[in-house]
Amino acid sequence: MHLRIINVNQQAYQITQYAGATAGRCVMDTTVSEVLQFVRENDVKFVRLVFCDVCGTIKNIAVTAEELPRAFEAGITFDASAVRGFTDAVQSDLLLFPDPSTLAVLPWRPQQGRVARFFCSIRHPDGRPFEGDTRAVLQQAAEELRRTGLSCRVGAECEFYLFETDDWGKPTRITQDEAGYLDVAPLDKGENVRRDICLMLEQMGLRFESSHHEQGPGQNEIDFRFNDALAAADDLTAFKIAVKAVAARNGLFASFMPKPVPEASGSGLHLNLSLTRGGQNIFVNAPDRHSPEAESFIAGILDHIREMTAFLNPLPNSYERLGRMEAPRYITWSHENRSQLIRIPSGKGDFARMELRSPDPACNPYVAYTLLLRAGLDGIRRQLPLCPSCDVNLYTADPQLLAGLEKLPLTMEEAITAAKESAFIRNALPKKIRDGFFTIREEECRLCAQADNPAEVQHKLYFRAI
Repeated sequence: MHLRIINVNQQAYQITQYAGATAGRCVMDTTVSEVLQFVRENDVKFVRLVFCDVCGTIKNIAVTAEELPRAFEAGITFDASAVRGFTDAVQSDLLLFPDPSTLAVLPWRPQQGRVARFFCSIRHPDGRPFEGDTRAVLQQAAEELRRTGLSCRVGAECEFYLFETDDWGKPTRITQDEAGYLDVAPLDKGENVRRDICLMLEQMGLRFESSHHEQGPGQNEIDFRFNDALAAADDLTAFKIAVKAVAARNGLFASFMPKPVPEASGSGLHLNLSLTRGGQNIFVNAPDRHSPEAESFIAGILDHIREMTAFLNPLPNSYERLGRMEAPRYITWSHENRSQLIRIPSGKGDFARMELRSPDPACNPYVAYTLLLRAGLDGIRRQLPLCPSCDVNLYTADPQLLAGLEKLPLTMEEAITAAKESAFIRNALPKKIRDGFFTIREEECRLCAQADNPAEVQHKLYFRAI
C-alpha cells in the first residue's frame, strides 16, 4: 500500500492512497508512521476524531496531536450512552480508532496550531467492532461487491439552503436571497459562499465537479466527482461539515433539512452510481447497450427501494418533499427523464451511470450507500430483469397511467413499516443499527403526529440539527 502526502505548500492537506479499491481500508505501520510524521512537520496541534451515529448525525472528539499515537494503538474512549442509538449506561465505553488514510487539515481553522481530522472506526473495549458503526457496515458491503469483481463508484449532488442570522448569530427563517435556478449575481447571493466552500473542499483533497444556485430562494447545490463508495460517504460527511463552517464564517446558517421552506423546493441528494469490472464502466447510455449486470443492478435497487426509503428519506419532513416540485414519487426509470425515480443520464465513457433522485441530505450516507450496494448486488445475483422504461413526463402524465404505477411510501410511518417487514433490510443492516434508527425515528413521528403544528415541531427537530 503506497501513500502520498500532498504538497502542503499547495494547501492540499490530505494524505491519499494510490491503492484504488482497497484505499484506506487497512492500517499498516508505515501508514501510521507517515501520518505521524506529517502531523509533526506541519504544525498540527489538534485532532478531531469524527464518526456518525446510526441516524447520520456527525459527532467528534478533539484530542491533542500528542495523543494521536495512543489513538492509533489503543483508541480514544467516549461515552457511547450519550449518543442516540448506541449503548446504555451499563456498557457505555466505546473506542474511536482513526483511519490514517482519511487525514485532512481543516483549512477554515487557524493555520498556526492547525486542526486535523480523521474518520474513525468504532470498537468495544475488548477490541470487537461495534455493531452500530455504520462506516464499518459500508466497508463490508463494498468488500462483498469487490469479491464479485465489481466496484461501485458514487457521485453525490447535494442541495442545501442558506439562511440569514440575527444580531446574536442565531439562524432565522429568512433565506439569503430570492434567486432561482442557475441565476447569477447579484440576484444569486450565494455565489461567493459556494466559491469559498469549493476552495475549502479542494484544499482538503475533495473533488467537486460543479456548483450553482438551485430553484428555491437561498438554495444551492454542489456536485462531487465519482469516488469509491466509502470515500464518497466520507466526502459527503466532510462536505456537510465544511458547508456549515463556511456559512458561519460568512454570517449565514446552512441547513440540510429536506424541506426547510414549506412553499419552496425541497433539498435532494441525487446519487449517481456506476459499476466497473476490470476498470471498464459497464453502464452506458444507449438503451440497447446496457450490460446485463448493470441492468440487474438497477433492477435490484428498484425492487428494494420501498424497503430502503426510510433510510434514504429518514425524517417525517422528508415526505414533505417527495412527490412535490419535481421530487420523485413513482418507482420507475427512464433515460435522461428527470421526472423518474431513476434515470440514465446522457454521460458517456467514465460518466455513464444511473442517477437515483429520491434520497435527501438528512440520510446517513454510510447506511444509504450500504443499502444501494446490497440491493444492486442482490439484483445481480438473482439476475433480475430490468422492467421496461417509463418514457413519459410523470409531472404531466394522465392520472390513469399514474394510478397504475407503484409509489414510494407517502409518510415516514409507512416507510418504517416497509423497512421493518423487509427481510432484505434485516440481512443488510445489523440489528443495532436497525433498532436504534427505528426507535429514534418512531419517537419523532409520534411527536409530530401529536402536535397541533407538526411543521413547527419538524423545524425545531431538524432545522439546526441536519
